[in-house]
Amino acid sequence: MDWRYLLFEFDGRIGRRPFWAAFVAVSTAEFACHVIAAALEGERLSAIVSLAFSYPEFAVLAKRAHDRALPTLLPGIFFGISVLIDFVFVIGAAGTPEAPSPLFMLLSVPWLVFAIALLIDLGFRRGTPGPNRYGPDPLAGVSTRRSGGWE
Repeated sequence: MDWRYLLFEFDGRIGRRPFWAAFVAVSTAEFACHVIAAALEGERLSAIVSLAFSYPEFAVLAKRAHDRALPTLLPGIFFGISVLIDFVFVIGAAGTPEAPSPLFMLLSVPWLVFAIALLIDLGFRRGTPGPNRYGPDPLAGVSTRRSGGWE
């Protein structure tokens, strides 16, 4: 697996298996950095950590969206809202965990619904068979006879 391509380039397509491998690896690294950031500084540093991980997360989601023949705009909207939520934390306008601000709730509730829908679509649905406008099928040459396994 080419991790540089997977995490830092936006062109092409990836199947579900590399998507999940990258998703788990990046999420684990981000979680560890969040724990360290929260211990050192709190929510603001944690929001900055989220911003730092947005690039590789977006690269993975964009390529997976391409495999599903979805425009890059969909993960772009998701990450745009994510960056906005992080910015709300950085400027101190998110409220507290006990009393979140209306702005934070206005942004985070639709973001959460969109995140779940996007994860289900990109993580569990098969990509478009054959080449599409984003590139060749990542499963080209892979046996289609599988016993319910992931691609």
